[in-house]
Amino acid sequence: MNSNQTTKKSNSVYIISLIITTIIAVWSIFFKDSFTSLSDKIFSILTVDFGWSYLVSMTAFVGFCIFIAFSKYGKIKLGPDDSKPEYNTISWFAMLFGAGMGVGLVFWGVAEPLSHFIAPMGLEPGTAEAADFAMKTSFMHWGIHPWANYCIIGLALAYFQFRKGKPGLISSIFEPLIGEKGVKGPIGKTIDILAIFATVAGVTTSLGLGVLQINSGINYLFGIPETLLIQIIIIVIFSVIYIWSAVAGIEKGIKIVSDINLYLAFGLMVVAVIIGPNLNMINSFVNGLGQYIGNFVSDSLYTNTYGDNSWVNAWRIFYWAWSIAWAPFVGAFIARISKGRTIKEFIFGVVLAPAIGSMIWFAIFGSLGINLGIEGTLSTEVMTKIVSSP
Repeated sequence: MNSNQTTKKSNSVYIISLIITTIIAVWSIFFKDSFTSLSDKIFSILTVDFGWSYLVSMTAFVGFCIFIAFSKYGKIKLGPDDSKPEYNTISWFAMLFGAGMGVGLVFWGVAEPLSHFIAPMGLEPGTAEAADFAMKTSFMHWGIHPWANYCIIGLALAYFQFRKGKPGLISSIFEPLIGEKGVKGPIGKTIDILAIFATVAGVTTSLGLGVLQINSGINYLFGIPETLLIQIIIIVIFSVIYIWSAVAGIEKGIKIVSDINLYLAFGLMVVAVIIGPNLNMINSFVNGLGQYIGNFVSDSLYTNTYGDNSWVNAWRIFYWAWSIAWAPFVGAFIARISKGRTIKEFIFGVVLAPAIGSMIWFAIFGSLGINLGIEGTLSTEVMTKIVSSP
């Protein structure tokens, strides 16, 4: 596919995606009740009737990553055989971490373990068993599975883009199945449109949750009201930062922001460990990691078939469906910054490094939250808000 054909296809895909997204946005704003009703029905169908497919798919992604990493294909470079990585390892990790987690980790690092501690599935709230469940479950939701999901898309895009010279589009991955004509035609366009729509849905969800959480935080700290105007201002600030980093490019924009983000996160963890119950944090990480590994397969495929599966639908399936929606966006970015690395290096870097970083974060800040819950420091109102947070 030459550059002119790629440009024409990209333009048509962009225009169609923009029209569909605009229609849905207008519908959600001006016909909120009907939009909410349909969204709830779709969510119910996806989680209740097809929830098992998310669990199976995400677990299969993990298995596939392990197989590829240790197979003969692991030595293949994502680019020419003599190519070198474009970014140093620390900056690469920083961009991986920022792309896949972002603001969600900051809020849920405390809120999720505390939520599971207060309202654990099938256990008595506020007990030692509930604390173990809280940490293990947080590791499961933010650990290897979502990163294996991102890795699959990113690896496929990087391989076809840097090894085969194909455009960095989701449809390029399907060329061995549908052929070059299929990629250029309606099937390829439909694939790219669906990828864009999934990305918009994933980013919108993250932005919406992030804005609500930030607004709630500044309301608590500074008394700034939780209003639509404040939330719009937060969105505008986010948008300006995003546009600047995108326009400046990876080297002068996104890389710098990601490096700052990594150093701030690391500094915050160090301070928390120094002033907090550090032995408790270490034990929490070791114990949580052991339970996570020991129950990895059973928890990965747990549906609670003969009980109330509302918890599984609301937490695990929602999280993993959300990460699948994020995959085209995160995968494309990961592919873009990973040229010159071997497939094995790519898989270990993308799956293990951010997952372990997330677990350490949860062990530090999650254990702080659980300790506050055990000591009774948090009021009933605050604990209720945490459990009912979006």
